[in-house]
Amino acid sequence: MELKDILSRCDHTLLRVDSTEAEIKTLCDQGIRYNCASVCIPPCFVKMAKEYVAGKLRICTVIGFPNGYNTPAVKAFEAAEAIRDGADEIDMVINVGLVKDGKWDAVAADIAAVRAASRGTLLKVIIETCLLTEEEKVRLCRIVSESGAEYIKTSTGFSTGGATREDVKLMRDNCDANVKVKAAGGIKTLEDAEDMIALGADRLGTSRIVKLAMAQEA
Repeated sequence: MELKDILSRCDHTLLRVDSTEAEIKTLCDQGIRYNCASVCIPPCFVKMAKEYVAGKLRICTVIGFPNGYNTPAVKAFEAAEAIRDGADEIDMVINVGLVKDGKWDAVAADIAAVRAASRGTLLKVIIETCLLTEEEKVRLCRIVSESGAEYIKTSTGFSTGGATREDVKLMRDNCDANVKVKAAGGIKTLEDAEDMIALGADRLGTSRIVKLAMAQEA
């Protein structure tokens, strides 16, 4: 696969807690230059970034990030405000504690609250695979498939692990065909990226691929 094709699937990402406006602008410049799918940035920078890119790049932000244990009402408010600020895509974190308690209806309701607040905006649901059993992952694939979200996403990149090849395959095998897969966290090489795409990932959450492209040009 050509590098440009991989880059076109990348959500070029900067979610560090100490990220600065200057760094976000640089991220946007890189996302435009390398024709990335989007930049994924903290909610506080969405309005600035939307104005800065002037329609040249999609803006993605995160909701309930990174722990996911906000109430559904808070997540819905976050999503609505991000969209008002100009977010084109929303990546929300599920409540993993509800999963562990087996409160599946509450898990679905949590996602539904954000889906209702983000109708018309692309929604990705982060299930934090590193904290889940195989059975929980499969159950979540079904819940996300029924939620109306466009994507299921492996990881925040802030927990105990990121995307694995096995989890990407599991998610692709167990989600409805209309639900796409985003692999995020720990994608460090072109081989990682190619493998994730081959296994069924439509999007990649990473900053490393753009850095590799920049290194090739140096």
